[in-house]
Amino acid sequence: MSDRAALLKGIRGWLVFFVVCLALSGATAFPLVHELHWTESTLRALGVPDRLPGLMGWIVRVRDGLDAVDQKYPFVLYGTDWLAFAHLVIAVAFYGPYRDPVRNIWVIEFGMIACAGIIPLALVCGPVRGIPFWWSLIDMSFGFFGVIPLYVVREKIKRLEALTRSDVLAAAAV
Repeated sequence: MSDRAALLKGIRGWLVFFVVCLALSGATAFPLVHELHWTESTLRALGVPDRLPGLMGWIVRVRDGLDAVDQKYPFVLYGTDWLAFAHLVIAVAFYGPYRDPVRNIWVIEFGMIACAGIIPLALVCGPVRGIPFWWSLIDMSFGFFGVIPLYVVREKIKRLEALTRSDVLAAAAV
């Protein structure tokens, strides 16, 4: 396998991994009410309330809030449907770099900027919305861990670009 083919395969593999994670993350925003009931039941079955009462209290509070909203104001949950949709749309944007990584490196850089933006969002909006700091740390981890595959992809694209440029120069010299 040529260097170019190996780089392209690596880029595409990382992109598929990132897109699957992004899509799954988004898809979990659709069934929030059911997920919170399942999470509470699972945590209770595992004995979490005794070992981590703060976590359990937060899960119960969020579940209570979602139940109340779902019962009285279900249209508010439409916002989380849009959140899920946004994740799926953003995931589709990564088809550009999959198809032509060098030309579409800007999508990777956009994704890296979005990952970085998660941190100030969580630090500012978390306290405003009454989110415990430890939960904001979990939210911020999505930005931290999300940027890793994008950074790897960007580096591979830069190497592919340099390799392509040297191939073009070599062909022009012949």
